[in-house]
Amino acid sequence: MTEDDRSTLLLVDDDDTFREVLSRALERRGYAVTSAASVDGALLKAVTQPPEFAVVDLKMPGDSGLVLIEKLIELDPNTRIVMLTGYASIATAIEAIKLGAIHYLAKPCDADDVVAALNKSIEGDSSLLVSESPLTVNRLEWEHIQRVLAEHQGNISSTARALKMHRRTLQRKLSKHPSKE
Repeated sequence: MTEDDRSTLLLVDDDDTFREVLSRALERRGYAVTSAASVDGALLKAVTQPPEFAVVDLKMPGDSGLVLIEKLIELDPNTRIVMLTGYASIATAIEAIKLGAIHYLAKPCDADDVVAALNKSIEGDSSLLVSESPLTVNRLEWEHIQRVLAEHQGNISSTARALKMHRRTLQRKLSKHPSKE
């Protein structure tokens, strides 16, 4: 496969090591990868050549990946975008899909997960198994905090005020990883 035949993919993540490793792995799987560490850097590259595929991290310095999804879809509505995040929440997954992402993956994930998500059908899957057990209290708290944080555009102080919580307490809760369920 020549360079010109490969599908173009924009990889945006502020974690340099993760971005480099995933970039190499995706190139081995046949993609022509361009990478960036921020929304602004990604937009500079996407304006000159809108990618066919994009893999976008949610939380980066400056604008979030949600802003980038919206801008990439404005450049080319056919771009297939997968949102990656270490801060998985129902609220951000819904927003990413509403803005134009086709899939949402929680980190850690590997190149095979990303490729499967990029190639997944846009239609839903009604055969998906539904969990019989409810979410844990810790997971519900995490989801609620993430939703309120998204409503306040990531502003910790205003989120803490809305939750009637001390800012340091909120920061401590955000520094922990979400529970699995």
